[in-house]
Amino acid sequence: MGSNFGEIFQALIPFIVLFAVFYFLLIRPQRTQAKRHREMIESLKKGDKIVSTGGFVCEVMKVEDTFFSVRLSDDSTARLSKDFVSFKVDDSAESSSTQAKK
Repeated sequence: MGSNFGEIFQALIPFIVLFAVFYFLLIRPQRTQAKRHREMIESLKKGDKIVSTGGFVCEVMKVEDTFFSVRLSDDSTARLSKDFVSFKVDDSAESSSTQAKK
């Protein structure tokens, strides 16, 4: 009975190792990235510039439960779902790239 358990355990070792590698290379980094993205969305406030998943650069005008009211240009506004925010535009990076072009 003891040797039977040992054989089963030896057969399961490759699967356990494969799962551990899969977890540390794929699942854990993806969870960490999703957590950072969720925290970034929760920290957005009026005046922050964001990029939507469609590539629009917007300025947050109002934060609602599941939407942002955003300004696309001086005369156009829209509502954007929080699910479609790609990232926040860093003002310091934007100003340095503008200065580099000059």
